[in-house]
Amino acid sequence: MKILIVSKMFYHRGGAEVVAIAERDMLRAAGHDVQVYAMHHPENLPLEEAPTWAPEIRFGGSLSGNIKAFERLMGWGDVVSSFHRVLVKAQPDVVHFHNIHSYLSPVVVSLARKFGARTVWTLHDLKLVCPAYLGRRPDGSLCTDCIDGQRNLMKYRCMKGSRFASLMALLEALRWNRRKLSAATDCFIAPSAFMKSMMVRGGFDGSKIQVIHNFIAPEKLRAILSAPEPITEAEPYFAYVGRLSSEKGVKTLVKAAVRAGVALKIGGDGPLLPELQEIAAGSKVEFLGRLDGARVINLLRGAAASVMPSECFENNPLSVIESLCAGTPVIGANIGGIPELIQPGINGEHFPSGSVETLAAKLACFNPEAYDRKEISARAIAEFSESTHLEKLLKIYSLKA
Repeated sequence: MKILIVSKMFYHRGGAEVVAIAERDMLRAAGHDVQVYAMHHPENLPLEEAPTWAPEIRFGGSLSGNIKAFERLMGWGDVVSSFHRVLVKAQPDVVHFHNIHSYLSPVVVSLARKFGARTVWTLHDLKLVCPAYLGRRPDGSLCTDCIDGQRNLMKYRCMKGSRFASLMALLEALRWNRRKLSAATDCFIAPSAFMKSMMVRGGFDGSKIQVIHNFIAPEKLRAILSAPEPITEAEPYFAYVGRLSSEKGVKTLVKAAVRAGVALKIGGDGPLLPELQEIAAGSKVEFLGRLDGARVINLLRGAAASVMPSECFENNPLSVIESLCAGTPVIGANIGGIPELIQPGINGEHFPSGSVETLAAKLACFNPEAYDRKEISARAIAEFSESTHLEKLLKIYSLKA
């Protein structure tokens, strides 16, 4: 099968790009002819097809640069000609889109559909129903106004707290409205049932949306399975790995750990670090900084549980999947797609997002001996393996439009 993967960037920038790269590798290993289309960026992986990609644009630079960026936002100019050339050369049976807004624009979906390819689009965030991507206002409060049909971007300055950026996002949403996007897409892939529910709530046809969870890359799985047995700590500890920012709920976690008097090890960096260190002064909270893959695995495997304290609409977080594959139960906030990954008493626990009191109680009384870590790992590996993901993905690719 000839497959064209489209992503606005093609380096390990965030979860969407990690998945796009992993799927490219998976499909090639399975014998398919896979090409990639992205925007030029100095950090992109060096691929043969890179010279044919869309020219790089930047927002917030010179006047001429901003004009080009606006044209890209609207799907005008060089992206149309460059993508058409790629379609003609690659002759794809399927074009699989990941994150494309702003730097490529949804015009590429329309072009692929007109070309006659099957169009598949993975929904890594809420962009198609929330122009600001996250369903979250600048003050940190959750928001579903745009999902429910109310255009309040300008009122709340949802994009970066900027009136201008919010105006650009609004114009983009009006240009690429839900009717156009749905008509151009044969199948949407939602990594979580939560994401599907939000798309349906926003007016998309649920019959065109298939739920396929993210998967754990083979090299990550091999690293987990080959990792040495963790050293038993004098005192059990909980673990958090991720960005230290407000939407991740890490302030709630640190306050809860201090209140419960439990040991907490935090891997990651971010703008909240100084404030978190102040909150944690004199407690059993330890900040480890950024960790490489091997140290993350060791941290998770040695923990009584990992904690996912998010206060935003997470989709299908890879950090939860990796923890479960390592056999470590997860205490997760009941928000977004987190709860559907956790079965209380089986592979972890839920708590109300943002509740310091409830999370502190969960940490204080958590009994790691009540969980079968080998069973947690076996179930997660079966559910989130590359082979399971490939089988589901190829079924979607093979469906007739």
